[in-house]
Amino acid sequence: MSEGTSNGMDDMSRDDAGTVGETAENCILSRQTSVNLVPVVGQRFSSQDAAYEFYCGFALQCGFSIRRHRTRGKDGVGKGVTRRDFTCHRGGYPQVKPSEDGKMQRNRKSSRCGCKAYMRIVKRTEFDAPEWRVTGFSNVHNHELLRSNEVSLFPASCSISPDDMSRICMYAKAGMSERQMLRLMELEKGVKLGCLSFTEIDVRNLLQSFRNVHRDRPDGDAIDLLAMCKKMKDENPDFRYDFKIDGHNRLEHIAWSYGSSIRLYEEFGDAVVFDTTYRLDAYDMLLGIWLGVNNHGMTCFFGCVLLRDENMQSFFWALKTFRGFMKGKTPQTILTDHNMWLKEAIAVVMPQTRHAFCIWYIVDKFSEWFCALLGSQYDDWKTNFEKLYNLQSVEEFEERWMEMVDRYGLHANKHVISLYALRSFWALAYMRPYFFAGMTNTCYSDSTGAFIQRFLSAVSQLDRFVEQAADIVNYSDRAGAKQKLQQKLQRVCLKTGSPIESHAASVLTSYAFGKLQEELVLAPQYASLPVDEVCFQVRHHTQADGGCKVFWVPSQEHISCTCCEFEFTGILCRHILRVLSNGNCFRIPDRYLAARWCGFSSSSTNSFQNAKDKSEKIQLLESMASTLVAESIETDERLHAAYDQIAVALSRVKDLPSTTRKAIEGASDCSPDFRPHDLMSLPEVEVDDGVVRFAMGNSHESVSSGKLKERRPKETVESNRKRTRHCAGPCCLSDL
Repeated sequence: MSEGTSNGMDDMSRDDAGTVGETAENCILSRQTSVNLVPVVGQRFSSQDAAYEFYCGFALQCGFSIRRHRTRGKDGVGKGVTRRDFTCHRGGYPQVKPSEDGKMQRNRKSSRCGCKAYMRIVKRTEFDAPEWRVTGFSNVHNHELLRSNEVSLFPASCSISPDDMSRICMYAKAGMSERQMLRLMELEKGVKLGCLSFTEIDVRNLLQSFRNVHRDRPDGDAIDLLAMCKKMKDENPDFRYDFKIDGHNRLEHIAWSYGSSIRLYEEFGDAVVFDTTYRLDAYDMLLGIWLGVNNHGMTCFFGCVLLRDENMQSFFWALKTFRGFMKGKTPQTILTDHNMWLKEAIAVVMPQTRHAFCIWYIVDKFSEWFCALLGSQYDDWKTNFEKLYNLQSVEEFEERWMEMVDRYGLHANKHVISLYALRSFWALAYMRPYFFAGMTNTCYSDSTGAFIQRFLSAVSQLDRFVEQAADIVNYSDRAGAKQKLQQKLQRVCLKTGSPIESHAASVLTSYAFGKLQEELVLAPQYASLPVDEVCFQVRHHTQADGGCKVFWVPSQEHISCTCCEFEFTGILCRHILRVLSNGNCFRIPDRYLAARWCGFSSSSTNSFQNAKDKSEKIQLLESMASTLVAESIETDERLHAAYDQIAVALSRVKDLPSTTRKAIEGASDCSPDFRPHDLMSLPEVEVDDGVVRFAMGNSHESVSSGKLKERRPKETVESNRKRTRHCAGPCCLSDL
């Protein structure tokens, strides 16, 4: 109990009469000074807000929060408000609200327990100067008081200054989420995680209040948006869009996808991220973006949706519409935010799809959930959680989880209970048997976030959003093509000398080959011990027991590992590679070279013939021309050969009619001997001091078919280094 002074709340007559004696010390006009001061009867304030801030500071020091209670009078009526009561946040008792239309009321728990602590102020006017005087005060509580870090979480302590409000509005226009706003402001103010004077809920409520002001404005932008979609559909039949109008003739939902995105999905739509963490506050609509990763490890765009409300019905419509865009094809796996409505919608619309939560969205909430609770143990707990997340065995995960809960005393924590109940949606031990293309790694969130920020930069006018977003997608496609070219021109160093490595280098993209090469380099550190004819125990040379089991049936070309790395990423693990090496296997079976990681995808084998629009053909031609120049400058012989071929090709192109598209498309029939790929008939592999360089050509030929190349002068090498330094590197994931 906390002992206090003076009167209870029922001493009405004496407070109203103002008969309490005052001393000179009591009559100081306080303008919110130090929280070390205790409220006393007779203390004066210049305004209600000054009294509230003073009492709030006192409450924070003592260990409770306050709220505004009863008043006498109303603003703008007669004398206005003449009396105000501030009470403890646990004062009074919860009131049962009557039900409407027979609806069941939510059984919410209340913290109110009838606490009598309060401070009352009364308005007085002396010498035509109004002031507020304390006429009643009690600091007697019938409940335990809280620590200061706990009190700071109450609404009375969560204040947002005008400067912070303006910054929040600016961040919202930039497309930042509430969590990102808080992290940025924490860094700007130099405070610890979760130590701002307001929380994510306060920011969300503030933004909602701003949206409510403009909720009834005309929806003319939506009409223009639909007109823009129709225009794009008329110009490009491959463009897909759908929308829904509510009962008030307002745009409720709209989704769209571009022709290039649909073709990308046909090939790389096995693993998808559906990001719904951004909201267009200017239009009060939730933004959802479907993304994936291509065979070069780069983020690719599949589709977009704007939703008026965030509920199961909205997500159901979005997922069903997306499935329709993609001709009924659903992904093998899908990653989303930690959203229960979205979880239920996916279970209905895509029952065969393995759903999981993006771990980076969950970890992003930890500071809010556990920082104040665990205090100095928070960093240690977060490190233990990261180790738990990366465990490969379900049994080991279950055991370690219970140890962690016991160690930190989190048995009753609602967030820990929820995480454990949903562990199959985020723990790698439960997700490894399914293919996620490496997108579960937290490093992938960087490339995803960068793409979404570029996408959000197109939000200037809603009616132009689809067209501007198309420009962003086309720009990303062009940038991706340049990055692919850079990857193809990179020198690939064979680090192990293994025939398996040479075989993989000739088939996989440089991105996928880099991941496999990491496993190959580590494979010799593992011991392979036969258990029976088809089973091998593989463990690190420093381990006395344990490890993974590899099952290999050479006659059936079947091999698998209990770590499920191939099932999870599409890349063979070090354990399998060790067994293959010991078993005198010199090439990887075709079934374990995932088609989505191969150097030439099915859509690019005859990409020029399959291209459906002129812009895509132009993009391919630009890529080939860039490759031609990069390869031709290596030697004078190449340069002269390229010049001769270009002269012949240019002469033939000039002879073709240029008036109709049909004549251009029939060019291949007019000149059957000419093929664009003839310009690129360069050697597949060239070896220089053990360094293998791959050029455009048939990627499935063995690296042993290369020829020795003369050593180039040092000046040429140096000039090439300077030339390629300015090219953007590939958008990669640190761990597939």
